[in-house]
Amino acid sequence: MSNYTLGVIGGMGPLATSVYYERIIEKTDATKDQDHLDMIVLSHATMQDRTQAILSGQYEGFLDQIGKDIALLEQIGVQHIAIPCNTSHYFMPQMKAMTKVHIIDMVEETAIEIKNRFGAGKRVGILATNGTIHAKTYENACLEEGLIFVKPEGALQESVMKTIYDIKADCFADVSNFETIVATMMGEYACDCVILACTELSLIPISESIRTVVIDAMDVLVERSITYSGKTVINR
Repeated sequence: MSNYTLGVIGGMGPLATSVYYERIIEKTDATKDQDHLDMIVLSHATMQDRTQAILSGQYEGFLDQIGKDIALLEQIGVQHIAIPCNTSHYFMPQMKAMTKVHIIDMVEETAIEIKNRFGAGKRVGILATNGTIHAKTYENACLEEGLIFVKPEGALQESVMKTIYDIKADCFADVSNFETIVATMMGEYACDCVILACTELSLIPISESIRTVVIDAMDVLVERSITYSGKTVINR
C-alpha cells in the first residue's frame, strides 16, 4: 500500500490549491514533520473550465481529463481523494463511478456541517460560480439536510462572478465590496448563514465579524481531509 493517504486533484485554480495545502498543514495536529499527512497533489491547471463545461453541456473533455487524474491517484494507492474545486462537484456521480477510492464530497460535507452548526430549517445563502448554481449541487445537498437554499440574483450574482474571476486573473479582490455582498445576503435575502462555495472566495481576507456567518467549503474539505486521513484537526 502507498504511503500517500491523500491524493489531491488541484489546479482549479492553482492559488486556491496552494491555500488548501497550507490550511492542511496549519490545521493538522503535528509537532514534527512526520506527524503531517503523506499526500500527493496534482496541479492540473489546464483542466477544462468547469463552469463552461456545465453551461455548454460539453462534459467529455473535463471527464476525460479528471478521469486520467483519478486513475493515476488510484494507481499510486491513495486512500482518499480531495478536489478543492466546488464547481467540479457537479460531476461527483461520474467521478465516483470511475474509482473504488473514496472521493471526499465537499458539497455534501458542507451541508452536513451547516446543519450541525446552525440547525435544520435555516436559510443558507450561496456564493459561487454560475456553473455551481446552475448545477444545483449545493441546492440539492441543502434540501437533503432540511435547509432552505437561497441564491443571489441579477447584479449581485454578477458581482460574485466578477470577484471570483478577478482572483483567478490575479487581480485585486475588493474586500469591502465582497463584505457588502455577504451583508446583502444576510439582510435583503434574510439568510442565516452564507456558504463560500468557490475556493477563490476562500482567499479573501474578510473580517472576523463576517466570518461568524460564513461557512467556507474549503475549510470543511480541509478538516475532512485531515480526519479521513486519520489525523486530528486543531484550531490555530
